Amino acid sequence: MDVATRIVLPGDDIDPTELLPPRPASGTDKKSKNPPPLRLGPGLRQLLPSGQVVSTVSGELAADRRKNLLWIESEGGRYYPTTGDLVIGQVLHTTADQAIVALAPHDAPPLRAVLPVLSFAGATRKNRPDLHSGTLVYARVALAAKHLDTELECVDTMTGKSEGLGPLLGGMVFPVSQLMARRLLMASADKSGVVVLAALGEEGLSFETAVGRNGRLWINSEDTRTVVLVGRAIAATDEQNLDAKQQRALVKKLVKGGG
Repeated sequence: MDVATRIVLPGDDIDPTELLPPRPASGTDKKSKNPPPLRLGPGLRQLLPSGQVVSTVSGELAADRRKNLLWIESEGGRYYPTTGDLVIGQVLHTTADQAIVALAPHDAPPLRAVLPVLSFAGATRKNRPDLHSGTLVYARVALAAKHLDTELECVDTMTGKSEGLGPLLGGMVFPVSQLMARRLLMASADKSGVVVLAALGEEGLSFETAVGRNGRLWINSEDTRTVVLVGRAIAATDEQNLDAKQQRALVKKLVKGGG
């Protein structure tokens, strides 16, 4: 993901071309590939009729150039779903056709989404996943629009495969800031500055994780102590904004039984 960032405050005017490539002027070579339409994510609002984009929260203005997407990354506040987000939710109840999933159960009102029972790899009317109340699911936001229910999916519609999405069995869920969630989802540790998971693996700990943009981190391991240790390491990195050197020092301290 090709991402650029800068810091903004509430009410700041946003010029999308600062972080995103400008749209080609009319009359240019029609064979050139035009970028997709500008998309606005959490923390941004477009004023009408002027079309001016302004920030509604303070934080880090981020842009995904490939998707022509702008949003504000804030450490706190309510999570607002955006199409394409990976999220971790908990099934509240199910009907014949869908499950109702809590994405932010402690918000007021609680943030909920719908997950069609056929939105799983290989799912059919006769072969549907067992989504009882309390089941954790790792899903992608398939639809996020104003005045419509947020819709989730647990299948890659291009490949028909789960691609790691679906029910999360065992493990524990830990809260993290939305900023930390975004950093954990970055493919490159150089860009995110988060080396704590790699450092834990280098110490011989075996575990698996799933990260939700809604501020949820799922950790699983055959060893319960490992789950707790990884959760503590991530929480400290998040809350204390530790740099790479401090993260490695923390990992060594925790593995040795200190702190």
